[in-house]
Amino acid sequence: MGLLRVASAMSLCAVAFSIQAEQLPIEVLSAVVKDQKIADAEVLLQRNGAQNVVGRTNAQGQVTLTSEAADDASNLLIIKKPGYSNLVVKCPCKGMTYAISPVMENLDGLRVVLTWGKTPEDLDSHMIFPGNNIYFENQKGTDAELDVDDVDSYGPETITLQKKHYGESYVYAVHDFTNIANPGSRQLSNSEAKVFVYMGQSLVRTYYVPKNRSGNLWTVFRMTGSGDFQDINTFSGVNVDAKDVLNEVKPLLDDSVAVAAVAVSSSAQTDAKRLNLQGEAAYQAGKLDEAIDLFRQAIELDNGFGKAYGNLGLAYQKAGNTAESIWANRKAIALASGANAATVRAGAYYNIARIYEAAGQFADALRHYQLAKEQKANPVYDTAIERVQNR
Repeated sequence: MGLLRVASAMSLCAVAFSIQAEQLPIEVLSAVVKDQKIADAEVLLQRNGAQNVVGRTNAQGQVTLTSEAADDASNLLIIKKPGYSNLVVKCPCKGMTYAISPVMENLDGLRVVLTWGKTPEDLDSHMIFPGNNIYFENQKGTDAELDVDDVDSYGPETITLQKKHYGESYVYAVHDFTNIANPGSRQLSNSEAKVFVYMGQSLVRTYYVPKNRSGNLWTVFRMTGSGDFQDINTFSGVNVDAKDVLNEVKPLLDDSVAVAAVAVSSSAQTDAKRLNLQGEAAYQAGKLDEAIDLFRQAIELDNGFGKAYGNLGLAYQKAGNTAESIWANRKAIALASGANAATVRAGAYYNIARIYEAAGQFADALRHYQLAKEQKANPVYDTAIERVQNR
């Protein structure tokens, strides 16, 4: 009888596990080569900071993870492969396709990757900047290209900027082509769409489509002429052809048109400050990867947290992630305020200039040394300006 009870209990446990465990099929593709499967990518699932599932993609770029936890936003999916930027994304992940980006070498490059779920079938990326609207009917522009176009669900759709031109603004938007004539549709909002932004070796920003919104146009972000990265994240309903999406977002190319700040709750601000302090401790301990991750988590919670951006810029620079450091320093400049604002801006411009000078981009270096001097007089800036001018 005792053995039967033990066997019965074990059987019940097995049944409970089989009910609780969830199979999560995932596909991994290249972000820049259409339909190219990525084999041997490491796929990790973390919950509340603890890694609990690991797998590797097969030759078809597929892996199935078995998770005992619910497939929800408490899970983080991480995809790693040498030569590619790590991808980190919140779940739900079941049945989703993800695309990973090869590392970019240029300091002023940018790659934007859009993925989504089964419906709607066709979402379109638009990168709009002076004289250009990069999308499926106009796939090449000034130092910009639509690498991958997708029309049958999941994505990816990828746009790469080889060089962001100083003084020009860029706006990125997602248009629901499936519902082009249905501006009241909620399919885009319900699509699980995600926008991944890469610079250098790193994923620097991730956007999740807002839920419970009506509309077929999602305007995601703007880069100002000075390089400040601004979240927009707004929805609108439009009844226009794809080429005319340009006219819907073109006013935002004027940097004097204000972008409303994304509201941040007091609890999110508190959590961001805690993460920033943890990042500072990790940085002081020489744990650069951990520090970068913590600073990035802080700004994901509070995108107006200037101190975290400044810290992130320093950590990226020390780690050799120079393109990412430029991006973080530009945001620190834009957010600088108070009595020390000029000092913060001058220091950040100087850090950017040093990166450009080391890379042999002397015109860019000179511009930023001069911008540093405009903020605050310093003989170090004068020496740097003279040095670069004499190249």
